Amino acid sequence: MPKNKGKGGKNRKRGKNEADDEKRELVFKEDGQEYAQVLRMLGNGRCEAMCIDGTKRLCHIRGKMHKKVWIAAGDIILVGLRDYQDDKADVILKYMPDEARLLKAYGELPESTRLNEGIAGGLDEEDEGAGDDYIEFEDEDIDKI
Repeated sequence: MPKNKGKGGKNRKRGKNEADDEKRELVFKEDGQEYAQVLRMLGNGRCEAMCIDGTKRLCHIRGKMHKKVWIAAGDIILVGLRDYQDDKADVILKYMPDEARLLKAYGELPESTRLNEGIAGGLDEEDEGAGDDYIEFEDEDIDKI
């Protein structure tokens, strides 16, 4: 039987997410940075995002965030633009849903930006009836079949 030479297993690497509970200071963009909304995840620590300036960029998730901060499609992120590659950027920060709402309220994000916090199917409150896709048959229709 081999001896364990590591410092712990899967649960140690997973750690405790106590840092998520505390409120952090809202970070605004600086020079060379831009707000973006994730369009889709590509895997291998990359995602495709639509920046607020209207450019679609391939974004690389930095190592500090990799496997610690989970990014999904629709999230608002802060990306660092590259001087030498305009079509690529680096993810610096992921905004929590309440922080994204604050950015929109402060006018940092345009009003056309849709903040879908946890809405899997893309349905809003006014589209609640759209999920009921069923056909109701009468008794005589069933007899014909």
